[in-house]
Amino acid sequence: MNDDENIRRYGLHPAGADLGGTRELLKDHTERERRSQGEGDTVLMKLCCVQLFNAGDIEDVLLIWDAKTASMDAACSIDVQLLCGRGLTETKTYLSALGTAEAEAALQRLLECEEAGDFEDFDVEEYSAWFADYFE
Repeated sequence: MNDDENIRRYGLHPAGADLGGTRELLKDHTERERRSQGEGDTVLMKLCCVQLFNAGDIEDVLLIWDAKTASMDAACSIDVQLLCGRGLTETKTYLSALGTAEAEAALQRLLECEEAGDFEDFDVEEYSAWFADYFE
């Protein structure tokens, strides 16, 4: 499935069972990309991350982080803000509570980006609207 097929099938705001399909697609392309840069479709990965961002399920944060860290291309393609579909504060709190190495790495990256101003005026709804224009 490519990004056009994904949008036709799930839209930018998938719900219910469609979220499972989005997660599986992201996992599949993340694994491919981690195996060999360019094997996964990073545009499709970004779209899946936008869909999960729009769903706002805090438990998707590490799935999005895993995709972002799959390769240099994925890191550049998947914005760090996509970790924060529930908001920056909520995401930092969630990652702090997990206490895993992966959660700590994601939290540190968020803190660095926040310090650099990457979250200045960040608003979940405005970010979602920006991606609606980007993908449609």
